[in-house]
Amino acid sequence: MTHTRTPATHAPGDDWQDVLRFTSPTEERNPRTTDVDLLPTADVVRLITDEDATVADAVRRERDRITQAVDLAVASLSSGGRVHYVGSGTSGRLGVLDAVELLPTYGVGDEWFVAHLAGGVGAMMLAVEGAEDDVELGRSDVADVTAHDVVVGLAASGRTPYVRGALDLARERGARTVLVSANPTAPLADRVDVAILLDTGPEVVTGSTRMKAATAQKLVLNTFSTATMIRLGKTYSNLMIDVRATNQKLRARIVRMLVQATGLDSAACEAVLHDADGEVHVALVMGLASVDARTARRALQGNGVPGVRSALGVLGRA
Repeated sequence: MTHTRTPATHAPGDDWQDVLRFTSPTEERNPRTTDVDLLPTADVVRLITDEDATVADAVRRERDRITQAVDLAVASLSSGGRVHYVGSGTSGRLGVLDAVELLPTYGVGDEWFVAHLAGGVGAMMLAVEGAEDDVELGRSDVADVTAHDVVVGLAASGRTPYVRGALDLARERGARTVLVSANPTAPLADRVDVAILLDTGPEVVTGSTRMKAATAQKLVLNTFSTATMIRLGKTYSNLMIDVRATNQKLRARIVRMLVQATGLDSAACEAVLHDADGEVHVALVMGLASVDARTARRALQGNGVPGVRSALGVLGRA
């Protein structure tokens, strides 16, 4: 697929007439909800949940493009690059949420995933006037992007100037680019390597993209980051093995995971985790292969391929 490579040169505010002419399904009126303000509560809730029920299918239709994006991320992270989420408003907040949740879940911080929200941290709580319309702000926020990185633009409308600026700079640096939008005809789609275009249709309340459009983007991000973590060895089977035990709940989850994976009782798993100095990968290899911590660590480094399954292969226990 050929993509336009023309860099954006618009200044903040240049696109007002374009906005007036621009149409997106999320800005159209939903014919199924025109009388929503006249209905009793039960019917309002029914309409909203009926509309929400269509979102999963919209995401499923884009699974081939999501697969392509995951493969780009795996290649990037394997070569020392990072994944950058870039967005404004609800879309940008979803990027922040996905990135920060990877740390307690998979032990991954901003050395792998970093989120850029138009307007900065303060925009998580309050809208920052003009930030999403600032092309140059988008460029400056991703100024440290390299050719090894992947930049994921998040824009329900598919036209956000802030996102456009970031994507343009990313291309100039040789980075790979992805767009996640709720507009099947997103203007930014021809500027990226992979365009994930979610046809969620008009919202229950016209233009309220915190609803179906946001739900679809959240599902895409869940799938994208989770599949990337799985492909990079951050799970064993369907178990999280890089959880950081920052509280009692997470430490209990680690012990429970060791019990589920090894078949040992909880007391034995507590002992193994202690002998492994709290290193979950080491404890898991110890429990699965019945070896000591030193042998487990050596196996985990044995053939240069990360992951518990690789270590078990080194020990002949695959």
